[in-house]
Amino acid sequence: MARRRFFVERVRDGSAELAGPEAAHLARVLRVEPGQRFEISDDRAVYLAEVVAVDRQRVRFRVVEELPPPAARARITLLASLIKFERMEWTIEKATELGVDTIVPVNAQRSEKGLERGAAGRIDRWRKIAREASQQSRRAHLPRILEPRSLAEAVAEQTGYRYYLEEIPGAPLLLAALPDLRTPSDSVALLIGPEGGWTGTERALLAPAWTAVSMGEGILRAETAAVAAMAILSQQRSRARK
Repeated sequence: MARRRFFVERVRDGSAELAGPEAAHLARVLRVEPGQRFEISDDRAVYLAEVVAVDRQRVRFRVVEELPPPAARARITLLASLIKFERMEWTIEKATELGVDTIVPVNAQRSEKGLERGAAGRIDRWRKIAREASQQSRRAHLPRILEPRSLAEAVAEQTGYRYYLEEIPGAPLLLAALPDLRTPSDSVALLIGPEGGWTGTERALLAPAWTAVSMGEGILRAETAAVAAMAILSQQRSRARK
């Protein structure tokens, strides 16, 4: 059975510390004791570590050894147009589990009014959700959750392979359009539209550099489309590494 993994702020001189709610969960729910071993990450490397002390708000670890790093891989950026926050949180959680490297909240023209203003105050919560999902899925590194951006700003920052999901018939399937993603230097940016879809102005903005792709017949909810597309990208990336 795989050991549970936790993220710590830093590893210094062979020691690390977990504090706050996560430490309380270890102490009160899991009832950890000195001598038990877990995996910890400081978002740089992963270590096998042994518990040396426990109290209600703090767990201290001694590093036993540094574990082999994960294989290098192509990087995935998910540009997610703002949707209702409970659905946005679900998108962030599942995209993290599926291996996204960066999530960019995007204010599209048809994003619901008020979401951009509210999103700025949600970043810390979204990062907490990503952290918890990273621990659950045993990631070695946390994804970056960026501050909200306008569509023009967000798309201008991306390089590599760039795709946006299109609901108008005629776009090729995402799976058919994807490259092999064989080298770690490859990067893929995937843009998901809002619940109201893209405007003509936005399509004109994307047209020079972004490729329209489809998830097949039917119209998916924004969060469903994001997670389904992330699953395809994750599988394609894993297949290329074998």
